Amino acid sequence: MGEHPQGTPGPPTTIVLFGATGDLARRKLLPGMIHLWRSGLLPEMRVVGTSLDQHTRDSFIDLAQAAIEEFGDDEEDKEQFHEFAKRLFWANDGDDNLLAAIAEAEADCTEPQARLHYLSVPPKAALEVVQTLAATGLAAQSRIVMEKPFGTDLASARELNAAIHEVFTEEQIFRIDHFLGKEAALNILALRFANGLFEPIWHRNNIDHVQIDVPETLGLEGRSGFYEHTGAYRDMVVTHLFQVLAFLAMEPPVALDPISISEEKHKVFRSMLPLDPADVVRGQYEGYRDEEGVDPDSDTETFIALKCYIDNWRWADVPFYLRTGKKLAEGTRIISIAFKEPPKSMFPDASGIGDHGPDHLTFDLADQSRMSLSFYGKRPGPGFALNKVSMQFNMEDTGWAGSILEAYERLILEAVKGNHTLFTRAEGVERLWEISEPLLQDMPPVRPYEPGSWGPNQIHQLIAPHAWRLPFERKWREG
Repeated sequence: MGEHPQGTPGPPTTIVLFGATGDLARRKLLPGMIHLWRSGLLPEMRVVGTSLDQHTRDSFIDLAQAAIEEFGDDEEDKEQFHEFAKRLFWANDGDDNLLAAIAEAEADCTEPQARLHYLSVPPKAALEVVQTLAATGLAAQSRIVMEKPFGTDLASARELNAAIHEVFTEEQIFRIDHFLGKEAALNILALRFANGLFEPIWHRNNIDHVQIDVPETLGLEGRSGFYEHTGAYRDMVVTHLFQVLAFLAMEPPVALDPISISEEKHKVFRSMLPLDPADVVRGQYEGYRDEEGVDPDSDTETFIALKCYIDNWRWADVPFYLRTGKKLAEGTRIISIAFKEPPKSMFPDASGIGDHGPDHLTFDLADQSRMSLSFYGKRPGPGFALNKVSMQFNMEDTGWAGSILEAYERLILEAVKGNHTLFTRAEGVERLWEISEPLLQDMPPVRPYEPGSWGPNQIHQLIAPHAWRLPFERKWREG
């Protein structure tokens, strides 16, 4: 399978979608696949769906059309569904059915098809699928996409990786983190390494602290069975927030290629200090224990905030504050970098200097992909009164259908191409569980918080003498 530079079409590929009738497939994967096909980024795609549900090819096509009509956001995709439907096939449960469906899908292909197996299934079912792929010979010369969680602690992560490595090499495995598929995550690399302005100040000498804040307004949304045994830390921090942290903190790679970038990310993970339970606040929204499927005495956290450190020359003693949780006041995804304030002020006391905290560089990881730089400026008029002002940048749609990709679309495309830049590897996963061991063995108590708040009050003691960046003192400008 040949490698393709970013932005060019991927090779002819058959995507075998396990769990094709599930929520993720309907909401993200099927709408994403038709968009990649119509955009010309995966022009020779075939999709073979399979799940424990019984379907025919026709009923699967109907399911896919309904999903794209409901969750797709591109009208041209919907208009061309009848052409995309010719590329959809179905396999009912059973090895022979799977092999027959793949043969049918590839029967009229003029070139050999690469194969990508996307496992949109629960963790317990993932290993069964891996064994099916081994038994049918479908693992050879193919790639596999794994959904989180990648274990629940160090022992289970090592066990899971060992079992998968019996069938697939590490180069064949793509552990997906949709946060890293977002345009703004790649903008972090561009901002840091393409501009002489930022990289020299990206250092403990200039940066006071960093916040990665991912509050959610949603509750369990029918996931109580999964969430009750996982919690906010395992669900969000290990698999998402630490990965974003690595992009922020990594050293410049020797080249912008997957191996070099992955190595720099892993250096960050190797430099992280084990988490101190005293630097962690766990919370549970009031009413969680009344949810269907939740233990009435549950101590599962629906909120977590923590402080961690990277023990290397660039970041020594700079705290990184991470926060995420369910049923909070606002749903957003913010990275905020606080710069150190001047060592001495010559401005008069009534000038307003220091009233609004330090200067910040802020990334919005939501789909709008926005950045903001805030700083003090003089208020027009007599005297020397200062206000906080900001410069904001919005990504603009270029008009080309493939220019702005949704996170899952980007990740599917990069997996087809064999590009590991936006994916996690076994080494990194196991290291993150290793630094998590002190916390997992001595979890602090869960604190109640009201739905619609920003979490338990103890979060303010955690970050003192600093303050949480959310809620903002000013709103994003639209347009």
